[in-house]
Amino acid sequence: MTNLDPSSISQEPQSPQGNIPPRARRRRRGQLTVPADAEGRAALLQSLARRAYPSYELFVFAVLCGAILGLGFVIDSQAVLVFGILMAPLLTPWIGLLLGAITGSARFFGETLMALLISAALVFISGVLAGFAARPFLPRTFNEAFLHSRLWWPDLIVLALGAIILTISFVRSESKPYLPSVMLAYEFFLPLSAGGFGLGSGIGDIWPHGALVFLVHFAWASLFGILTLLALRFMPTNFAGFAFTGVTTIIVVVILIGLMTGGSWLPSAGARLASRDTTPASSPLRTATETLPPVMDATPSLPPSSTPVIESATPTDTLAPSPVPLTLEITLPPTETPTMTLTIEPTPVYARVQSDQGGGVNLRKQPGGQYIATLDNNSIVEVRPETQIVDGVTWAHIIAIKGNQQLDGWILQSVLVVATPVPNWQPSDTPTITSTSIPSTP
Repeated sequence: MTNLDPSSISQEPQSPQGNIPPRARRRRRGQLTVPADAEGRAALLQSLARRAYPSYELFVFAVLCGAILGLGFVIDSQAVLVFGILMAPLLTPWIGLLLGAITGSARFFGETLMALLISAALVFISGVLAGFAARPFLPRTFNEAFLHSRLWWPDLIVLALGAIILTISFVRSESKPYLPSVMLAYEFFLPLSAGGFGLGSGIGDIWPHGALVFLVHFAWASLFGILTLLALRFMPTNFAGFAFTGVTTIIVVVILIGLMTGGSWLPSAGARLASRDTTPASSPLRTATETLPPVMDATPSLPPSSTPVIESATPTDTLAPSPVPLTLEITLPPTETPTMTLTIEPTPVYARVQSDQGGGVNLRKQPGGQYIATLDNNSIVEVRPETQIVDGVTWAHIIAIKGNQQLDGWILQSVLVVATPVPNWQPSDTPTITSTSIPSTP
């Protein structure tokens, strides 16, 4: 099999069809077979390269698809997102990319790769603009953007099937494979647009993950596409072709291993591959029965003071003076009772995050202020007494533990389910029991 020549792509492959009946010719055009000989496979490859070469329609529909997807994320509508995917461009240039990798045609590989990157950039930029448009409506939880910026095993299974079906359909039939192309576009453009939306809206847990999920999906689909072409007997014919195909396959595998097993870009709160459980693995909570020993505030009694009182007796006999008695009267001060002050810490109020949309809630530095982190559903937080009402929305002051780090901020009070039965979410004030001294009478 020879390398692809982009200059000959616009030319129709010539095949002797003069002796083929019209009905058989139409059937042959509708259902191609992979020739067994090298010359026939080379002719088929040139025909496939011509059909897979990118055109201006790729970029026009990429802009249209990105705009609709951005609108779907702004209004958080799944129906609009599906409509945007139906408007996605036909991903036949992705097949051209695989053909360039298989045959070792670096020029054709570079042209199709650049066209795909430009179309992906158009979808991503449309998502960024949609994110900026959603900023006036914050704070909000965007359920669809959150879900499509995560990596799930069912998506990988659907993506592998779509890549295999698209490759086989494109090689064996001259009809345009719309359905498998939509399957790939769903897995490519939705996380990419979600990542751009997260970047534009300033929601950090959406932006990096969506872009990385797109890279994983692209590498995953390319791996299965290359394996499918090899199974269809599309093989390099020279050392340069083998080397180029091998290097491309190794790069794809390295990207998959690095992104899928590294785990550094996954949310620390528990959005894990193949699991939608957002409960943190460990939530170190402070005990709710922290008490301090009573503080004894006792004043030691002073030693009693003695006051001698001399009283004179009236003489009853003027002739014989009687002795003058000396009376000693001791007056003791009142005994003071020790004052005991008992200080009791307020009982912490714990609540569970439960949002109907977005799978969590945004934690902010001030009510409606700077973004700190995203707390997933079922996260346990400590509710502080302070609340604020901003634009008719009540915000609660909370303390949360995420990634072994204590976070202090404000979230919407409506997404909290109180775990400690305390009225009005207010911890009790610190009571002080004081015993005052009561002087005793002498």
